[in-house]
Amino acid sequence: MTSPAGQVDPPHPLPGIEKPKRFLPTFHYELISCGLRGHELIGLDSAHVRPQDAAVVREENGVRWHRCLRCDSWLPLPVPANPTREYPPDRDHIALPIRGRPLRDAFVLRLIALDRGLHFLILGFLSVAVFLFAANRSALQELYVRVLEAVQGGLGGPTVAAAHQRGLLGELTKVFSYSPQRLFFTGLILAAYALLEAVEMVGLWMLKRWAEYLTFIVTASLMPLEIYEMTVHLSVVRPPRS
Repeated sequence: MTSPAGQVDPPHPLPGIEKPKRFLPTFHYELISCGLRGHELIGLDSAHVRPQDAAVVREENGVRWHRCLRCDSWLPLPVPANPTREYPPDRDHIALPIRGRPLRDAFVLRLIALDRGLHFLILGFLSVAVFLFAANRSALQELYVRVLEAVQGGLGGPTVAAAHQRGLLGELTKVFSYSPQRLFFTGLILAAYALLEAVEMVGLWMLKRWAEYLTFIVTASLMPLEIYEMTVHLSVVRPPRS
């Protein structure tokens, strides 16, 4: 379809003028991406605009209209004062940005990458803490006993030996009873898992296919452990067995 000025009309209605076809508006990842990274425009540095460029850039009354290759928005901009090329690039020389379902998948993968980054920080911190604890276990155990005796003695609580048999204090006592070899092995496992999470984070953020497979394999490998925990230990969603 051609306008009165002899120019080809846009193939789709401009954003913001089309009435929604349902009660809930469509979620446009293209608009979010352009809001975060800016529009993808062609011909910003071109001296002239040809009729065959009307799909992406047009000029009328001294105003040049540029179409975003990602979100289809049309933006009015002045003609460049110091152009660096004669005409906008041809279709074969334009790198189209991702949009639609691939763009949605990119958002999801990068959200997962942020989650893996958080896991990497937590596991890395825990592995360092375990290594430091293993290196200073004797000194920390003496300090723990002295603090516990001082607090319980001042409050008239149970003796240290009795307190160590149950609750949180009992779990802390078990940790102090672990051998240095066991603590070192635990730290190595945490460090290796943290490194694996870091690899997943980088691969997912770069939208690599192998990172998706790696994430699936790692997540599936933990399912037997989760099932074991659900069947052996009590939880909020699992009532006690009679």
